[in-house]
This record gives sequence, structure tokens and C-alpha cells, in this order.
Amino acid sequence: MEIGLTTFVETTPDVKTGKTISHAERIREVIEEIVLADEVGLDVYGVGEHHRKDYACSAPAVLLAAAASRTKNIRLSSAVTVLSSDDPVRVFQEFSTVDAISNGRAEIMAGRGSFIESFPLFGYDLKDYDELYEEKLELLLQLTKNEIINWKGKHRADISNRGVYPRPVQETLPVWIASGGTPQSVARAGYLGLPLALAIIGGSPLQFAPLVNLYYRAAKEAGHDPSKLTVASHSHGFLADTTEEAIEKFFPPTQQAMNVLGRERGWGQYTRESFDHARSIEGALYTGDVNTVAEKIILLRKKVGITRFMLHCPVGSMPHADVMKSIELLGKEVAPIVREEIQRWEAAGKPQ
Repeated sequence: MEIGLTTFVETTPDVKTGKTISHAERIREVIEEIVLADEVGLDVYGVGEHHRKDYACSAPAVLLAAAASRTKNIRLSSAVTVLSSDDPVRVFQEFSTVDAISNGRAEIMAGRGSFIESFPLFGYDLKDYDELYEEKLELLLQLTKNEIINWKGKHRADISNRGVYPRPVQETLPVWIASGGTPQSVARAGYLGLPLALAIIGGSPLQFAPLVNLYYRAAKEAGHDPSKLTVASHSHGFLADTTEEAIEKFFPPTQQAMNVLGRERGWGQYTRESFDHARSIEGALYTGDVNTVAEKIILLRKKVGITRFMLHCPVGSMPHADVMKSIELLGKEVAPIVREEIQRWEAAGKPQ
């Protein structure tokens, strides 16, 4: 059971002061957060790609490369790379470079992205949304398997017998399929034999169990060994010494950030009632003290089959010291509880 973190490098106004941290300062803070996550024994850290004012990182590979030089063990991933509006060759080259700096700890989490700002920015038409992703994913996977590439596609210039460098330290640079939970994307990941990352940020995580079963079924039908595959979840949350403190610190910035997105997307208001419902044992918000969060992660593993859990923190802007404390609690206290319980559960002959 792997446990880690993700961030979108948020730069929203502080709910108390109204001030907004600079992009540069927030990027430096995230590097410190990754360093701490490595020090406390967490397994993975993912950085999201966005192209808008309230998120500071449009180039995750650059940020991850900086963190790679200061860490030893933690795996470094995008979360996600918006592959549809990027060039797969450059994505591969950038993450192969991160792999070199980190000595084999880089990963790519490839997705369509839940935001569309990158499409007009880089000159792509949204009507090609699905076609772009499918074609570019096919090329990216070829790049992970072959040094010399021959390629013909619709949305990118042909490649004729060209080498792509540098090659990664790992035999195969890992490519994850990121999904919001559509059966089509889940089945595609299984059919391709690629690890799957599910964004579980609303409703009940337990409702994702049929999708995980679909993933493994598709993988088995395609001839892949399901025991060698990994399913990750990405969920919002925050840890503090007490659940009351976690609520007090996490609810205001979360409400502010969710209501901004809600106005853009036509969602209803994010209320304290919404927040408290999501904090329940079967809710999608992993917020509270150590035992509360550990219990929810264990339930997710046992009921859904998740083998990697990634806590997205913060949602909106929070004081750096609070985020660092949450990371410390996740690594030093939650992770050992979860790993010990999962080992005990599996040793007793429970299904994985």
C-alpha cells in the first residue's frame, strides 16, 4: 500500500488576509513540501499541470526536477500531464530528464485534464478533445518502448526513423492513466495494462469498486497479470492533531476554492453541510486526526481495492506551516498504521 500526496500548487487569496502568495513563493514552498514528504517516508508526490492564475505550476517536470535533486526515495509524478495539448516527445524527454536526476523515480500521469485553458493557449480545437488524447497517448507509449520512432498521426508531424533522448534510467518510464471515473477510460487503462489513477473527490469512494473491478477484468481479458497492476486514488484532505483543528483550518479555504470552481461549472454552493457529509466514514474527504484519516484509507483499500492513496492538500491556499504539519502526520503516523493493518489483513488471507 503506497501513500503519498498531490498538489495543484494553488495560489488563491488567503481567506483571512485576502492576500495572494506569489507563484514563485508557492513553487518554492511545494519543493520544501516534497522534501519533507521524502524525509517522513511517503511513497509518491504528484504535481498537477494548469494554465490559469490560481494555480502556479504550468510545467510540473521542471518543479519535479528541482525536487529530484533534493530527495532520495520518493517517486515524482505529474498529476496530471494534460497530454492532449502537449507534445508527447517533449513530455517523454522532460520526464526522462527527471528520471535521470532522481535516478529512476519519475512517473507520468497522463490525462485529458479537467480544465481546458491549455487548448486555446497551444492552438488546439476542443472538438478534437478525445481524438487528441488517444493519438498522443499512443505515441507516448511508443516512446516508452522504443528508442527509434516511426510515427504517422493526424494531429502531429510525422516522425521518420528518429531517436528520442535521453532514455530513462528505468527500463520503462511509467505512464499512468488518470481518470475521473468514466468506464471507457478505466477499461482503456486495463486493456493497455497501465496503472490507473482515479480522482475520487466527491460522493462515496465505495461507489468506485465496480470501476476497479472493470479495470482488472479488462486487464485480464487483454492478457495482463492483474496482480502486477496498481490502482491509485486522489482525494482531498488535511490532517491536524485533532479533528476539530483540521476542520477549523481546512474548511474555509476549501469552501472558497470549491465555490470559485462551482461558479465556473454551474455547481451548487459548497456548504459546511457538504463538507461534513464528505468527512463521514464513506465520504470522499480525508480530513481529521491521524486515526480518522487512517481508518478511511484502510476502508478504501479493503472495499475498493486501492493500492496507492494520494492525499491532495491543500485545496485553496493554506499557511505553509499547516501543510507541512499535515504531511508530517501523514508520513510519520498515518502511513505506518495503514501499512501495518493492510499487512495484517492480507496475512490473514483476505482478498487483495
